[in-house]
Amino acid sequence: QVQLVESGGGSVQAGGSLRLSCAVSPFTYSSRCMGWFRQAAGKEREGVAAICNGGVAKYYGDSVQGRFTISQDNAKNTVYLQMNALKPEDTAMYYCAADFLWALILRPPLRKEDFRSWGQGTQVTVSS
Repeated sequence: QVQLVESGGGSVQAGGSLRLSCAVSPFTYSSRCMGWFRQAAGKEREGVAAICNGGVAKYYGDSVQGRFTISQDNAKNTVYLQMNALKPEDTAMYYCAADFLWALILRPPLRKEDFRSWGQGTQVTVSS
């Protein structure tokens, strides 16, 4: 059973940056796909970014493309989400996801149904 622990959330002004971390145990789960999702108050959980095949492939949601970067550090058993140029609309609870459902996927793995395990979340608040 995979355990995911997020950290790095906080409050920042628009234009600022944050880096979220997700400690993954066991890290073998990262060999397929890992994801970052977010859920704002009153909205559906949406895919932000995903990283697959040990970091070979990376995918981003349209709203964060060019501003966010997903990466993983195998030595530290951690997946990161670097968030730059933050906007108030980025305010949400951010969740790390693992235990990818599919053996093969022909679209970006950015649907919440693509993953079976979730962390507890870390809050990101961006003020204008």
